[in-house]
Amino acid sequence: MAQKLLTLAPANTRRTQRYRRTKPQRLQTPEAIREFVDDVGLCLLFPAQGLEMPNVYQAVAGFQKTMTAKHNDPAISLTWGTKDQTLNKRWWYYGKLLKSKATLVSLDLLPNFYALSENYGDADDYLTEYEAGTLSADAKNIYAALLQEGPMHTIDIKRKVGLYGDSIKGKFDKAILDLQSGLKILPVGVAEAGAWRYAFIYDLVWRWLPDVPKQAQYITRSDARANILERHLRNAIFATPKELTRLFGWSAKEVQTALQRLADQGSVTTDVAFKGMKETVVLISQPDGE
Repeated sequence: MAQKLLTLAPANTRRTQRYRRTKPQRLQTPEAIREFVDDVGLCLLFPAQGLEMPNVYQAVAGFQKTMTAKHNDPAISLTWGTKDQTLNKRWWYYGKLLKSKATLVSLDLLPNFYALSENYGDADDYLTEYEAGTLSADAKNIYAALLQEGPMHTIDIKRKVGLYGDSIKGKFDKAILDLQSGLKILPVGVAEAGAWRYAFIYDLVWRWLPDVPKQAQYITRSDARANILERHLRNAIFATPKELTRLFGWSAKEVQTALQRLADQGSVTTDVAFKGMKETVVLISQPDGE
């Protein structure tokens, strides 16, 4: 039985404010975007259907703006340009971390994600995963090439591992995606290479951000999930357990354990019912500003 019955409008207003989707709050400079990412801790670069979380594009626009194919959209220009221009600045983690979408994570929150990965701080961790069958041969070869050669752009990587050509582009893209979602590699710059004169430069996460593995060593997996959920719910204000399971790719039991821990701490209230919603939700107990 639900513990509370609330109206949805105030919670949505809090969410809008946390997402900076108001004209007075809109982000107008790269430095403002940096402050935004540090504040929310976890966000997408652009909005994605079915994924409820902040995104840079709408915070730059200052409202819940839908994506457009127009090249003269100033919100896209600032969002995309800031992403490209800051890849080498170590302002944050950027990569396709959640649901294959471009994700930004603040450096203070990142060790929690690393603690949930299969990385343990050794350069040859990837071989253990490959031998266990959880890392493909293509991903292994790409990682090994970066380990041996140092940072490389995608064209050079493809040639190095024998994945150059349109017919096998899908294999390369999947391997790169798997390595990013596993927090093994990340883009650290852009090179004028290839037909479009635009190619990501990749490096190994532990080499580019050496403090992250060290910090992750002291975070248990249960602590990491609770820390990530607390930070996410501080932004989203409310969510169903199913949404959290889908977003982070954790089991229902893992999500429930983390939520119970936050509830015991008084950080969230569970089994809250909003008028007009069929499912009960988890509600952040003390939204920012209250």
